[in-house]
Amino acid sequence: MSLVTIENLNIELSGKNILTDINLIIEKGEMTFLIGKTGSGKTTLIKSLYGDISIKNSKKFEIVDFNLREIKDYQIPFLRRRIGIVFQDFKLLDDRSIFKNLEFVLKATGWTDNNKIEDRILEVLHMVGIEINLDTYPSKLSGGEQQRIAIARALLNNPELIIADEPTGNLDPQTSIEIISLFEKLNNLGITMVIATHDYNLILKLPGKIYRCENKKLFEVVRK
Repeated sequence: MSLVTIENLNIELSGKNILTDINLIIEKGEMTFLIGKTGSGKTTLIKSLYGDISIKNSKKFEIVDFNLREIKDYQIPFLRRRIGIVFQDFKLLDDRSIFKNLEFVLKATGWTDNNKIEDRILEVLHMVGIEINLDTYPSKLSGGEQQRIAIARALLNNPELIIADEPTGNLDPQTSIEIISLFEKLNNLGITMVIATHDYNLILKLPGKIYRCENKKLFEVVRK
């Protein structure tokens, strides 16, 4: 079963061609890596997956049963409830505790039972392997801890797909290895993963398909 199907995608921003004739299929349960230099278009491709860039020129663009060629603005929040998004800079809310960060997401997506909310928060924190005082604020955490919280946030609504854009970009090498290993663990639980990274060496020993963005195109990298 394909969660993502892209055929003949072209993306132009501010009159400049960013990506041309992109074709990509991601099957349910797969681990997929997007690599490429800064400015190669991989972040543009990632943003298109969660509806942050409108798709005007593509033969086919479907993700978790949404047709992104025809999606309406009011439908995008429903798309994003079915995917989890992890960013390089964590995007945690600094004015509230870890618990309140995660609670905010659940309440914003329709959860109302406080006991179920607390149970789910504890469950996803266990999944990402972190035990902290839930009253702690993000600024008191290390970069690796903040990224684990961000991954827990992405897991809250049982997404079919997790999309991570340079998730190790602000982390030291050892913490980066730990975060990528966590993604592998989540993938082994059946969660489909798409990870954009510039660090090719970090992913060489991990299973999954690798695609390179280069010269506005997307090429599958043959593992040696």
